[in-house]
Amino acid sequence: MMATGAEDETGTDIAERAGPTDISDPLIRTEARRAFVWIGMAALLALAVFLSQSLLVIFGGIVFGALIDGGARLLGKVLKIPRGWRVGLVLLFAMLFLLWVARFAGSQIALQAAELPATIESQFRHGLNWLHAHGIQPRVTELRGMAQEAVGGIGQVTRVVGGLIGVFTTLFLILVLGIYFAMEPRLYRRGVGWMLPIDRRDHFEATVKVMGQALRRLLFGRLIGMTVEGLFTWAMLQFYGVPMAALLGLITGLLAFLPNIGAPISGMIMVLVGFSGGYEMGLYTIFVYLLIHLIDGYLIVPMIARKTVDLPPALVLAAQLIMGVLFGLLGLALADPLVAMIKIWLEREAARNGEDGEHTLDRGAPDTGA
Repeated sequence: MMATGAEDETGTDIAERAGPTDISDPLIRTEARRAFVWIGMAALLALAVFLSQSLLVIFGGIVFGALIDGGARLLGKVLKIPRGWRVGLVLLFAMLFLLWVARFAGSQIALQAAELPATIESQFRHGLNWLHAHGIQPRVTELRGMAQEAVGGIGQVTRVVGGLIGVFTTLFLILVLGIYFAMEPRLYRRGVGWMLPIDRRDHFEATVKVMGQALRRLLFGRLIGMTVEGLFTWAMLQFYGVPMAALLGLITGLLAFLPNIGAPISGMIMVLVGFSGGYEMGLYTIFVYLLIHLIDGYLIVPMIARKTVDLPPALVLAAQLIMGVLFGLLGLALADPLVAMIKIWLEREAARNGEDGEHTLDRGAPDTGA
């Protein structure tokens, strides 16, 4: 008779013998499994940190895809055509708008942008003369040190973001990913859900839908705010004859995408340019900045918060500072949507855990029926 497997000296089948990884003690085996779970979680965390820049680019593609998806959904209420055609129309309208801006306002804005650094430098010198006139004598070495620190900080940000080629490459990847996500969002949503346990797929599907709706409304409200603030700034400054009104309106509109941080930066530039035209013009630009800030703080931001996620300003600012230091301008721009999505996910998980706890209590309660 032939043996079914190799045997040792005692006649025991080697395939049935305990190996070096077999643990006979059930308690030790349970603890070992827990340890392997923690090791796996630590490895996943390390991998996420290592791929953080790539993950942020993917999230940027999701944000851009949500923006396109929102436009396609709006067109769907008017045009009953396939989704692919609606996405194409949104991209075509966006491209035509950019071409229109470059054609009719590009040359004027370019000339104003060339004048802006000289104007700011001139105002800086006027500020030094004012300090000297009031008995304040800042040392040249101190000013030089401040300038070096400022330049050094700017250099750190640019090194994080990468060179000019890296910036265009990142933007190109975000655009391509956003188009793919907007074309077939269900395909990628189901793909991620398929990797989850069966009992969590419905909850994941519902959570992603809530996140998508909130993200679309957040971005739509942000676009409205950018448009209103940019056009209002341009109209108010042009009415008074403030130099570089079109450029200042464009800067204000673009920086309105960054809550808490964009408004002070655009306001400082506006006020510096305003004082270049005289004391009265400078006071007028301060009035325009305060008026824009009131409109943004008491009209646009509350409207967005009611429709999306009400985020505390301090939380958003802290996230912007952290993301800006870690990932530069890209992290600064995506900090607000990222915090909103994390908050929605935590709220949904807390609600699910609360429902599971109630079901557990109901199952464990004794039957006291009459």
